[in-house]
Amino acid sequence: MTEETKRKSEKISAEILQIAKNKLLVNLRFLDVALSRLSPVPDTLSETESGEYRVKSCATDGRVFIYSPRHIITTFKLEEDMTTRAYLHVVFHCVFKHMFVSSLVNTDLWDIACDIAVESAINDLGLDYLGTLRAGQQKQFIEGYKDELKMLSAEKIYRFLLDKQLPQKSIDTLKMLFKADEHFLWYLTDEQKRAMKIPGYGDEDSAAFLVELSELAADWGEIGGTMLVDLETFGKQRGTEAGLLTQNLREVNRERYNYTEFLKKFAVRGEVMRINPDEFDYNYYTYGLTLYENLPLIEPLEYKDTKAIRDFVIAIDTSGSTSGELVQKFVQKTFNILKSSESFFTKINLHIIQCDAAIQEDVKITTQEEFDAYLRTMKIHGLGGTDFRPVFSYVNSLVEIGEFTNLKGLIYLTDGYGEFPAKKPVYETAFVFIDDEPNNYNVPPWAIKLVLRSEEI
Repeated sequence: MTEETKRKSEKISAEILQIAKNKLLVNLRFLDVALSRLSPVPDTLSETESGEYRVKSCATDGRVFIYSPRHIITTFKLEEDMTTRAYLHVVFHCVFKHMFVSSLVNTDLWDIACDIAVESAINDLGLDYLGTLRAGQQKQFIEGYKDELKMLSAEKIYRFLLDKQLPQKSIDTLKMLFKADEHFLWYLTDEQKRAMKIPGYGDEDSAAFLVELSELAADWGEIGGTMLVDLETFGKQRGTEAGLLTQNLREVNRERYNYTEFLKKFAVRGEVMRINPDEFDYNYYTYGLTLYENLPLIEPLEYKDTKAIRDFVIAIDTSGSTSGELVQKFVQKTFNILKSSESFFTKINLHIIQCDAAIQEDVKITTQEEFDAYLRTMKIHGLGGTDFRPVFSYVNSLVEIGEFTNLKGLIYLTDGYGEFPAKKPVYETAFVFIDDEPNNYNVPPWAIKLVLRSEEI
């Protein structure tokens, strides 16, 4: 490829992408910030003397959007709308924050899951100019698994693909069906990108353009949040339903919680008997100096003031929706966190209460052995309606008779549908929901709401 031909292809491809961008801006106004944040740049460096571009189609890492001019022109000739769709595909990867991924078991499946989530969201927009020949086949695939794939986010699809253990032939078919860009930039370090001379990384002047990964993720999170607000407030007025797009944005912007850190909020101060190297007895210190002149005697104190949990209540809503193995795993995880040396006293006072519309069981745990025995024989009692008030009345009565020295917290595992007490108790209360779907749970203003995924339990 001559330099003249190369310049012409870059100019034509840039014009094609500008047309695609304008078309998206006219029809999807909520994308204005996202489209402005990600500007296309041609991959001007060749792999070989034959003029083969390094990027076969297009790619992004959230900072740069690079593309092969030859691919853009070829695609536009074959199917004009495919170029606009590919542009949107890349932008959706960014607003869904697909490239900000931690270590995965299978990056191939993650790539496919992200492409399925993006293509499904595009199909769901129902816009004629985004229709392509393979869109029908994509919808057919999703329809075949609609009972198993209730939520089309990349995380859910990834878990689905892992569980399915599809043969390589099926994986290759999915790649052909949903792939629209390349994801290799997601897995490269900045140093590797500089070594490859990726646009935006190749020289010192461009380094100022780069931001930290955490800042970049926050930027796209803010852009996605703005899009979500726009869709939820003005989308229906404009005739833009965008159900899957809204669903994905809600999921990616859903606040994540660290359950271990959360439990620290219930910590109380107490004295734990252990050697404290930070403090020592001054009597021995001065006595040593007096007796040996230059040899102090240091005796560490055998206590340390630390934050820990002595009294605690785990309440379990045993109505049908929260029964089963998940309850046992939740109790096990909670106890494992509480019993850690920095979080739990040697003497513990843990009450595990099962309740539906009435108190069904209260088991007191004071040692690890008692908890292990409880877990081995644990059974769910009740399975009736849900009423939270009996648990609070019962725990309040335990407080009154002195069962707890300093009850700091009560954690209530529930599905959220029941009668809440009207008055705030004297202890902190958290309602924990185990849910993989984006639901809005209502809790009283005096309670803490915590939504965890099943895999976090």
